Amino acid sequence: QLVTSDAHAGLKAAVAQQFSNVTWQRCRVHFMRNLHGAVSAKQAPVVTAAVKTIFAHTEPDDIHAQWDQVADTLEASFPKVAAMMREAKADVLAFTAFPKAHWQKIWSNNPIERLNKEIKRRADVVEIFPNPAAFLRLSTAVVIE
Repeated sequence: QLVTSDAHAGLKAAVAQQFSNVTWQRCRVHFMRNLHGAVSAKQAPVVTAAVKTIFAHTEPDDIHAQWDQVADTLEASFPKVAAMMREAKADVLAFTAFPKAHWQKIWSNNPIERLNKEIKRRADVVEIFPNPAAFLRLSTAVVIE
């Protein structure tokens, strides 16, 4: 029903082609990084603080309204950020169409990235696996942890 990823064009196209009836959720964390790239390091905390107010809300309508308000507020000082927000609203807020109990698990793909990084770290220690089943056992053990 949902695929969460960053906004890589090739990835979006592959999702659209292979999973025609699913919703695409733009990773919230990656979007924040994109916003930080549009402002100086000195300005980033201001943008971050403003955008975080959006996700403090717990009702979908409130989240959407706050998104618009933050974009309007940032327009004067950070027009590029406001434009990025307006363009990405539907993608970043796609999680609000799902049950609230799932929101924390679906609004970002960072937990999955972290898991993949841990599997890679453990596999690098071994260097050479005697067979595919050995790698499967190791990666399964990491997932179970």
